[in-house]
Amino acid sequence: MSAIKLENINKVYPNGHTALKDISFEVEKGEFLVMVGPSGCGKSSLLRMIAGLEDISSGNLFFDSEKINDKEPKDRNIGMVFQNYALYPHLTIAENLAFPLTIKKEKKEIIKRKVEEVAKMLDLELYLNRKPKELSGGQRQRVALGRALIKHPAVFLFDEPLSNLDAKLRMSMRGEITRLHREVGATSIYVTHDQVEAMTMADKIAILKLGILQQFGTPEQIYNSPANLFVAEFIGSPQINIFSGTLQNGIFNEDKAKVSFQVKSVHEGKVLLGIRPEHLYLEELAGAEKIEVDVTNAEYLGNETLVYFQVSGRDCCIRTGKKIHGTKFQNNDKLTVYLDSSKLLFFDSSTETLIQ
Repeated sequence: MSAIKLENINKVYPNGHTALKDISFEVEKGEFLVMVGPSGCGKSSLLRMIAGLEDISSGNLFFDSEKINDKEPKDRNIGMVFQNYALYPHLTIAENLAFPLTIKKEKKEIIKRKVEEVAKMLDLELYLNRKPKELSGGQRQRVALGRALIKHPAVFLFDEPLSNLDAKLRMSMRGEITRLHREVGATSIYVTHDQVEAMTMADKIAILKLGILQQFGTPEQIYNSPANLFVAEFIGSPQINIFSGTLQNGIFNEDKAKVSFQVKSVHEGKVLLGIRPEHLYLEELAGAEKIEVDVTNAEYLGNETLVYFQVSGRDCCIRTGKKIHGTKFQNNDKLTVYLDSSKLLFFDSSTETLIQ
């Protein structure tokens, strides 16, 4: 396994477009890093630069202490898994798995042994003589994983490998990839636009927006202390609730709605307040502030109900507690919402950065 260090990485295309700007972070040996962000943020370009499939305009890329900017992909000891599986349709599953070793002219007995080992690890033993078209999407993705795995790479790179699968299969494959990472121990970098994948799979997360790194840290750090409003709204489902208003003498007054409550903060002036849906309550909470709202929608999910309301045109959400779950909510119902003010996040209204 290899540690990976990115040092002021930039990508500028011939037409002058800057896809990535001054990206710097480090991935420790054996860590699972997820790079996440909306479409066009530069995450796939960055992954391809780490793989050697795209040139680095400026900056340095290190595997351990070796600078590898100009190293060919075949010399980087990486295994890469793509979104579209990239299997050879005319080859059997065994031949697809063996392909990376075949082109290296490994001995047949070594190839056979390694194919059997990987097939057993991925539960593909019964399918070795079949062609890719005879397998399900999840099975084909496992073959793609196996083909990367069979080389025993120092670094695994995943480019949105689950985006073509249905929701149930994605959940299953998330667990499969995480298990394989633990068993193999290789350093892994995984690209996705899905924040749930990022939160559930990562040791560390790198969040990008328009080619700029917004925050790098553990899932807990990013969820509980987002660097800015973009990160706060991107991570978390349902999305964080945001109130815009003014803080004065420990009292927050919302700009447009008749919402006012006490907060614990020494900050004064215009602010954005963020609070996660799980920190709003419909049952009375000792010491909590309360606001009056009108229901706009409710979603029954089996184990919980999400209740929506609006403040100043912004959609807000509450995760119902056990005492409330099962209650039927109607549009325009009047509700008293209890707010745990100790869980508030404060953002500067002009820069949208977190106020510590």
